[in-house]
Amino acid sequence: MGSLLSSIYPWIKAIHIMAVVSWMAGLFYLPRLFVYHAERGLAGGEPAASFVIMEDKLLRLIMNPAMIASWLFGVLLVLTPGIVDWSMIWPWTKSASVLAMTGFHMWLARQRRQLKLGHALSGRTYRMMNELPTLLMVIIVLSVVLKF
Repeated sequence: MGSLLSSIYPWIKAIHIMAVVSWMAGLFYLPRLFVYHAERGLAGGEPAASFVIMEDKLLRLIMNPAMIASWLFGVLLVLTPGIVDWSMIWPWTKSASVLAMTGFHMWLARQRRQLKLGHALSGRTYRMMNELPTLLMVIIVLSVVLKF
């Protein structure tokens, strides 16, 4: 399996990068939708229904498949011989950050269900949470590029 992974490594890496970009786009946009939903759409009616549809489709049709593809192709990259040296710090910081990003994704999914029921945190809270994927992305990119 190692030689097969090595031969298709560029394809695995390219698909992984595309999946991560798609996942990150959703992680940046969904909390912003929550801000608008919490501040403008909780009264019910058409705005609330529109937010529910947008949030649901973003999560189910874009973010979930992108997260799964990111994980799948990321694991294939890790299994490719010679790619990861676990005696270094960077694979551990990247792994911890990816786990945190996955946890944030799950938190967003729970928040979407709460908003659908009419329960929301404040717009300010969603704005603050919107910064978490940026911080995690910085840690991940620095870890992989600098390999400290």
